[in-house]
Amino acid sequence: MRAALFTLGLAALAWGGYLAWDFAHASFRDAWQGAAFFIGGPLVHDAVVAPVVGGAAYLLTRLLPPTWHAPVKAAATCTAVLAILAVPLIWHPFGVPTNPGLHDRDHWAGLGIAVAAVWVAAAAAGLVNGWRRSEQPPNQSKQGAPTEMES
Repeated sequence: MRAALFTLGLAALAWGGYLAWDFAHASFRDAWQGAAFFIGGPLVHDAVVAPVVGGAAYLLTRLLPPTWHAPVKAAATCTAVLAILAVPLIWHPFGVPTNPGLHDRDHWAGLGIAVAAVWVAAAAAGLVNGWRRSEQPPNQSKQGAPTEMES
C-alpha cells in the first residue's frame, strides 16, 4: 500500500512540475508572478505571520485564564490563515481575468465576517470550557485524575 501511495505521490509531483514548467515558460511575467507566489508567500508567512501569531498566542496565554487558552490560540491561527487566503484578492483584485462570482464581492466585508465568526466560536468555546470547569467537583483537577490530597 505504501509503495502504491508513493508511486501516486511521485506521479502527482511530476505532473505538478510539468505544469509549473509550462506555466513559467508561457511568459516572463507569469514566471515572476509564480515565483513571487510560491517563494514569496512561504517566506512572508515564516518571517512575518507565524512569529506574530506565535507571539500573540504566547502573550494571550500569559494574560488569559487556562480555560481560554485553546479557543484563543485556535482563533488566532484561523484568523491568520483567513488573512493569508484573502491577500491575493484584497491586494490586487483584478490581477487575473474576471471570474464571475469571485471578483464581484466585497472581500474586506467577507474577511471581516469570517474572522468575526471564528472569534464568536472561540468565545463560545471559552465560555463552555469555563462552565464545564466550574461544574467539576472541587476535589478533582481533571476527570478521574487524583489530586495531591488523594494520592
